[in-house]
Amino acid sequence: MRLEVQNGSFRYPGRDAEVLARLNFMVDSGSEGRILAVLGPNGAGKTTLLRCLLGLLRWTGGETLLDGKDILEIPRKAFWQRVGYVPQARAEAFPATVLDLVLLGRSARLGEFALPGEEDYEAAAASLDRIGIGDLALRRTDEISGGEFQLALIARALCGGPSLLVLDEPESNLDFRNQRKVVEVLAQLKEEGVSAILNTHFPEHAIRLADDALLMRPGTPGLFGPAEDVLSEGNLSDAYGMRVRIRKVELPEGRRTVVVAP
Repeated sequence: MRLEVQNGSFRYPGRDAEVLARLNFMVDSGSEGRILAVLGPNGAGKTTLLRCLLGLLRWTGGETLLDGKDILEIPRKAFWQRVGYVPQARAEAFPATVLDLVLLGRSARLGEFALPGEEDYEAAAASLDRIGIGDLALRRTDEISGGEFQLALIARALCGGPSLLVLDEPESNLDFRNQRKVVEVLAQLKEEGVSAILNTHFPEHAIRLADDALLMRPGTPGLFGPAEDVLSEGNLSDAYGMRVRIRKVELPEGRRTVVVAP
């Protein structure tokens, strides 16, 4: 599976400056899971980028291609059967159960006006177990923690059986323990063959997870390439306008990479 953005540009109506300018990048997963990390300072347009590449906003220039075909020419249900979206976590407006929330991920595989059947409930339960939160199935979404809710959103996206997940800051607003849990889940899914495009504010997470990286700055094409090349001290320092240092730390559990701003 290959998802590619060619010359992606976007300008909000009534504004002169482009938020996104001539972006070119791709995720080409083949039969293996592959992760692309998207990083950049606030205002670089990372969330806008994800919405454009999914067709939720229309590019003002350029296009998103799925296996060589413009996604605007692909029926939306067919597209969402292959791609899952995990937006920034927000509290649900109604007290649904976690299982009900995850079942919404089956909508692309249901006929018009059809109700979920046994197969759909089994898929939802399997997604919860896959993420490790099967015990939350009958809990209400307004009774679980922020970290549990974020994992439930990932399970919802997985419930439709996609090959690619697009995640918008899945670790933001979570405590240290839940950030780690989300990162571990994404690493597990990659091993299982699920690819991901991950918008993140945490360079350490990107260095740990990503095969490729897109480092953005407002109104520029950004830098795209192998994560080990793009996520260097110099590039991160330039992007964030501050001195950044990357160091390897030896721990009893093994070597870890840390990113600091001295």
